[in-house]
Amino acid sequence: MTTKILGSEIALPVTTGTATSFTSATVVRLVNTDTSNHVVSVVETQNGTGIGSITLPPGSVEQIVKMPSHCVYADSNLVKGTKVGFTN
Repeated sequence: MTTKILGSEIALPVTTGTATSFTSATVVRLVNTDTSNHVVSVVETQNGTGIGSITLPPGSVEQIVKMPSHCVYADSNLVKGTKVGFTN
């Protein structure tokens, strides 16, 4: 599997009110650049109902799949993310 970069990497917002959909992304690549665990949350919309959350260990990379309207934020701006897709 190859990752196709579809946007610029940004520091994740740290509140639900500023959560981002990554321009309606369905797949988001996340990286925790810190030396501590951080929680990433997905909500239906900014300030919307929570969908779920995961803990990213230090230095970890994860891809999450979400609905285009769902928004993402973290408990630290040391978590970075970008819109991606997959190609063969």
